[in-house]
Amino acid sequence: MDTLDEPAPLCFVLMPFGRKMDAAGRVTDFDAVYQKLIAPAVQQAGLEPIRADEEKIGGTIHKPMFERLMLCHYAVADITGANPNVFYELGVRHALRPRSTVILFREGTVLPFDIVLVRGISYKTDGAGEPIEAETAIGAMVTQLRAARENPHPDSPIFQLVDIMPQPPIEHTKTDIFRASVDYSTKYKARLAAAVREGTDAVQKIATEQSLKNLNEVETGIIVDLFLSLRDVKAYSGMIELYNRMPPPLQRAKMMREQFGFALNREERFDEAEKVLKGVIEEYGPSSEANGLLGRIYKDRWEIAKEGKRPAAQSLLRRAIDTYLAGFEADWRDAYPGINAVTLMELQDKRDERQAVILPVVRYSATRKAQRTPDYWDYATLMELAVIGRDDAEAQTQLSEALGVARASWELESTAKNLEKLRKARAARGEDVGTIERLVQELQQAAKDMTPP
Repeated sequence: MDTLDEPAPLCFVLMPFGRKMDAAGRVTDFDAVYQKLIAPAVQQAGLEPIRADEEKIGGTIHKPMFERLMLCHYAVADITGANPNVFYELGVRHALRPRSTVILFREGTVLPFDIVLVRGISYKTDGAGEPIEAETAIGAMVTQLRAARENPHPDSPIFQLVDIMPQPPIEHTKTDIFRASVDYSTKYKARLAAAVREGTDAVQKIATEQSLKNLNEVETGIIVDLFLSLRDVKAYSGMIELYNRMPPPLQRAKMMREQFGFALNREERFDEAEKVLKGVIEEYGPSSEANGLLGRIYKDRWEIAKEGKRPAAQSLLRRAIDTYLAGFEADWRDAYPGINAVTLMELQDKRDERQAVILPVVRYSATRKAQRTPDYWDYATLMELAVIGRDDAEAQTQLSEALGVARASWELESTAKNLEKLRKARAARGEDVGTIERLVQELQQAAKDMTPP
């Protein structure tokens, strides 16, 4: 049994992040699978789970990833959905480690021919993609991991089938250094989480520490967490400074470039931000994330041009609409760019004919999101979409739902401002705006009631 003086062996978890849809249209909530199934099983087997954080930045493999694949004595790979990053990492693992790798997959997954003979464990999920009857899969994983600890046998198909495969020796000192690095990384991330709660100054203080001067010697996961922590406290200039010091391979990662463009836009460095995000789209194709960020640039520039009554205003508005729409068309499941597209269409001098076609699709996407984990913004979005669709009864229903879960007056004020833009646009076209005025008044009154005296 592991003691305080003898930490539990590490078990590397290879799997996607977030909610992913497979080729059959089934959604799996991999974060829930990790939290409710994999992590408990690994811990019950007397091991410590360590997840592949670098997958969050678009699959860029760095030195820490290879170290974890090689130096962790145990590993669990969830191959549900045939995620290419997971299969690449599993291939590396099988080539480096002859044993102690557990294969996991959602029930009904079609296994590729190359690993169909590899022993694996299936799990069940519900309609939302979360694991159900987890005890069965947990029990099977615990049994297999304990067997790997007590009486290990080769489970890598490479080492099982190729007799002459050399087994690379791994020095004990290497694993000790690796373990110390993992522990250090965990503590650093805990410090960052606490700093975010404290505010901007606390996060920026960490960013300027001597240990982070040479980012070539810092684990990728720490750099990514620091970058996103600066974003969380709105330290956009700090994000830009950190990005410019990152190792080139990390700078080239899709997510890092997207967030760099986001930070440049927030600092009103519009031309630079546009260049960065256009480069991402050119390389990877349209996406809800990249197009959403680029559309925001054109939207912000349109707001400025409109206030100054500049001739370019309408051109910028059209570019924003087209960019958001391309992002929504790239992934119908993400309603964010679609919502922005149909809302901006309403703000044009003349109504866009595409709005009538795309609005029902956006409403369906937003409705599906609200059915999973609804919050204030889900209901506020559905209310705005009902207003755009001229469904007064639905708009009132969604307002009631939104008011029931609102947590801060600024949320209500933000929605009221959005509706006010729609009101002005319709009033300028001579349309009836009575319903919008009533909704705005209710939001403003609710915000006032929530504001301390």
